[in-house]
Amino acid sequence: MSRSTPASASVEVPVVQLESKANNRTFFNRIRRMPRAWVGLALVLLVLLSAILAPMLTQLDPLTQFRDGLSDVGTPLPPNAQYILGTDHLGRDLWTRLLYGGQVSLAISIIANVTAAILGTLIGLLAGYYSGIIDSLLMRFTEVLLAFPAILLALGLGSVLRPSIPVVILILAVITWPTLARVVRSQVLSVRERQFIESARCCGGGDWYIIFQHILPHTITVTVVWMTLSIASSVLIEASLSYLGVGVPPPTPSWGNMISDGQTRYRLAPWMILIPTLAILLTTLGFNLLGDAVRDALDPRTSHRS
Repeated sequence: MSRSTPASASVEVPVVQLESKANNRTFFNRIRRMPRAWVGLALVLLVLLSAILAPMLTQLDPLTQFRDGLSDVGTPLPPNAQYILGTDHLGRDLWTRLLYGGQVSLAISIIANVTAAILGTLIGLLAGYYSGIIDSLLMRFTEVLLAFPAILLALGLGSVLRPSIPVVILILAVITWPTLARVVRSQVLSVRERQFIESARCCGGGDWYIIFQHILPHTITVTVVWMTLSIASSVLIEASLSYLGVGVPPPTPSWGNMISDGQTRYRLAPWMILIPTLAILLTTLGFNLLGDAVRDALDPRTSHRS
């Protein structure tokens, strides 16, 4: 008996590898046939590249107030040859602020979601694998956070804490990780009793080895889909916080405070509010389309929607 267990384990490895390669081929074949995946990917790349290449796409400073950026009567200039998206009420170039605002908004959302993904995945793994008192404590704490509406919890934390970029990242991470923790926990519960987990225990694998070597790979796809969809909602929440004055503090550009600057001038200078709103719309649309496509490509039951 002592010899049969290692033999069966050694036979299982190449089978799992072949299965994984076959699943990868199936995934890419499915997602290639989804038009919304290509549209979503194009929008995401457009937004990301615009933010990353901001210093190359404009030579202006987003904080500089240009003397010729206002009309003779002191009103913002509409889009023209010099300022392609017009200027704001202080004479600042909106094209430059849009690009650098995208850097800030996307960086906050991505960093916050990576932090939330690490925390939520770890808590979900521990709760699902150990169950018992550990599961109860972790899940009760998670449910307490989930009991608060996300935007209200974000506003409450933003009002108590001093607004800054690190604070906004912390707020977004706090309000987003509980959802992922619940999803990962349910995934772990369905995996932990499978035969390959029992084989790993019989071979002497410790808890941490089993969790990170055998169970974690089965939650990666869930985490990737969650992150893609969650970035879109994080962009909206960050914009809402900045719009209400408890997010990114001015004069640092972000799409939220750009909308806030334009709300009282929408009749005189509608481009001030329309341009950042369109940027938020395209960003959330791109991430949502891409996330939906990845989710459906990973689930054969929904592949007919492509």
